[in-house]
Amino acid sequence: MTAHGYPTSAAISRGAAGSAGVGGWQPEVAAAPVTAGGGSGRDRYLDLLRSTALVRVVVYHLFGWAWLTVLFPSMGVMFALAGSLMARSLSRPALSVIRGRIRRLLPPLWAFSAVALALMFAGGWNPVKDPDNGGIWGVLKLIDYVIPVGAPPFPWHIGSKSGLLEDTWAVQAAGPLWYLRAYLWFVIASPLLLWAFRRAPWPTLLAPLGLTAIVGTGLVTIPGETGNAVTDFAVYGGCWVLGFAHHDGLLSRIPRYVAVSGSALLMAFGLWWASGHLGPDGWDLNDIPLAQASWSFGFVVILLQYSPSWRELPGRLRRWDKLVTLSNNRAVTIYLWHNMLIMATVPIIDQVYNLPFMQSDRAVGALDSTYMIWMFLLVWPLIGLTILALGWIEDIAAKRSPRLWPNGVRRGGSRRKA
Repeated sequence: MTAHGYPTSAAISRGAAGSAGVGGWQPEVAAAPVTAGGGSGRDRYLDLLRSTALVRVVVYHLFGWAWLTVLFPSMGVMFALAGSLMARSLSRPALSVIRGRIRRLLPPLWAFSAVALALMFAGGWNPVKDPDNGGIWGVLKLIDYVIPVGAPPFPWHIGSKSGLLEDTWAVQAAGPLWYLRAYLWFVIASPLLLWAFRRAPWPTLLAPLGLTAIVGTGLVTIPGETGNAVTDFAVYGGCWVLGFAHHDGLLSRIPRYVAVSGSALLMAFGLWWASGHLGPDGWDLNDIPLAQASWSFGFVVILLQYSPSWRELPGRLRRWDKLVTLSNNRAVTIYLWHNMLIMATVPIIDQVYNLPFMQSDRAVGALDSTYMIWMFLLVWPLIGLTILALGWIEDIAAKRSPRLWPNGVRRGGSRRKA
């Protein structure tokens, strides 16, 4: 389960339904084109972190491995990177920066929403008759598919369990949209947060952890999606402000042994708290807000404390240069569509069962035992096809010329130069 009660894609099993089954993304990657070799002047270490976080999100939503939230807290990392870029951008007038961020966010969301809503309506969902958010309120909440100020409505069950997809596919598709809501509110709040940080850095940096201890532990309960939104803001607010600290150089002024030691203690506290408050999926930190906030905060401090500020990926990492560039230039597309694409692998793989050589129990058993691996292998080509088909919307939103495959290599194989 995710922090918002949405099951991960791995929770959809290939059982009676005959089908099998989500840190983030951060939209500011569109603020400046990323080119191979660091030609845009971007920090390739931060780009590598973002790419790693995206891959981890996809793998987590596919397999549902709780330990991945401990191994690499993707959402905290991506919120920190977003906060750092937001602090850099706020050297310009705040209103224009906010408008620019929202402009880059909305068109890719609209494309996703158009497809998702069309499929939901085609499956028979009627927001007016929705048992949870029906009537005029259900219709009004559709605006969250256009401007993500709140949680969008969706049916928890749609279609048939014997259909191509599990009947909870809409939950899977809409689940990642919580990040867009949190990101939007962080962007809107950033001018005030940055003003507060530069006048009282430590209270501003640590306040989200204190707020998480209040709203994320049950000490104070805020019901419904409002409570989820406040909890998200608290859990990841410290990471967002850490981005400010990284940009302004506060972290670099702290002795490394002090930063690492303090972070290790905070992370140890997070694991201790998690051990006594395990959720339905065990050590999945998404279900344990205070543990998630503490672990993510300490983890991000260490990553940013050791930040080497690469202009180019070094050594063996250079072989991943084009993929890092591509994923940074298409982070919005990858994040928005990956859950739906994970589910799309199921009906494709299921067709293999109908092939002539699959009529023996041994062949069926072999495919059953490797089903999730085939899903993993297939989802990446589907992501690539989606980048080709829809990724250019990110360029239009950023007022750039559309590109089909922006991996930093020009036609003819040459690298882009600064």
